[in-house]
Amino acid sequence: MISLAGLARLVEAHRDDLDVEVAPFAIGGRSFDTDREPVLMGVVNLSRDSAYRESVAVSLESAVRKARVQVAQGAHVIDVGAESSDAAARAVSPEEQARSVAPVIERITEAGIATSIEGYDVAVVRAGLAAGASVVNLTGSDVDDAMFELAAEHDASVVLCHVLGRHARALDDTEVDTDPVPRMLEAFGRRIDRAREHGVGSLAIDPGIGFGYRLDPAERAQYQAAALVNTFRLRRLGVPVCHALPHAFDIFEDQFRSAEGFFAVLAHLGSTGIYRVHEVPLVRSVLDALAAFDLDGTPPAG
Repeated sequence: MISLAGLARLVEAHRDDLDVEVAPFAIGGRSFDTDREPVLMGVVNLSRDSAYRESVAVSLESAVRKARVQVAQGAHVIDVGAESSDAAARAVSPEEQARSVAPVIERITEAGIATSIEGYDVAVVRAGLAAGASVVNLTGSDVDDAMFELAAEHDASVVLCHVLGRHARALDDTEVDTDPVPRMLEAFGRRIDRAREHGVGSLAIDPGIGFGYRLDPAERAQYQAAALVNTFRLRRLGVPVCHALPHAFDIFEDQFRSAEGFFAVLAHLGSTGIYRVHEVPLVRSVLDALAAFDLDGTPPAG
C-alpha cells in the first residue's frame, strides 16, 4: 500500500538526491526547465500491432491529425515509431520503418510540431532526423556511438533508454533488480559521458519501465510503481528523467485508460521531467492539478 509513511522513509533514505538540479531539455530550439514545466511527449504509432490502439495511425493523414490533436491537448513533442516494442508483435525491417516514419515526421514537422523518432536502428533514426525530428528516443544501446554522431550532426536531443538487452525487442535474460537504481546510475553515467564526447548537447534518461521485462503482471506493476517514485534518485546524473507511463491492465482492467493519470502522480512525486503518454489531456490535467496545490502540512486559514 502506498502511504505517507512509506514515502517519508524513501525520502529520508535518499534525501541528498531530492533537490539535485538537472539540466534543461531542448526540443526543436526551445529549452525546457522540466522541474518548472514538465514535458509531455505524445505518441503516434505507425505499427498496427501497437498495444495502445488509440495511438495507431492508419494513414499519413491520420498521423498528422493525431499529432495536431495531441498538441492542442497539451503535448510538447510527438514521438513517432513504426514498430511495436512487444517482441511477440511482427518485426518490421529497418527499411520499412524508415519508409513509414519519414513522410509522417516530415508532414508533422511542416505543421510546426516538434517530433521525436523512436528507434534502435541507425537507418530508422537517420530517416527520422533527415525528415525533421528534433529528438531521438533511443530504445537500444548496441550502436550508441553511431546514434550519438547522428544526433550531434542534426543538433538533436537524445533520450537514453535503460534496456536489458540489445534493444527493446531483444531483451536478454538479465534478472530485473529489486532496486535497479545502482545499475542504472552506472550504465546511464557511462552512456551520458559517451554521448557528450560525441557532441550531443541535450540528454534525458528513461528507466525503460514500459518494456516487456520477464515479470508476471502483478510483479511488473509493482516494479513500475516503485521505479516511478524512486525516479528522483537518478537526478544525481544531472539530466531530466523521462518515463513512458504504464497502463497496468491487470490492475485497472476496463479502466486502463485512466492508468496513466494514476501513474502520473507517482511519477510527479518522483520528480519526473518528461512524460511519454497516450492520454495527453488526462495527464495534462493531473499535472496541472498537482502544480496548483501546496500541501506542506500547514492547515488552511479558517
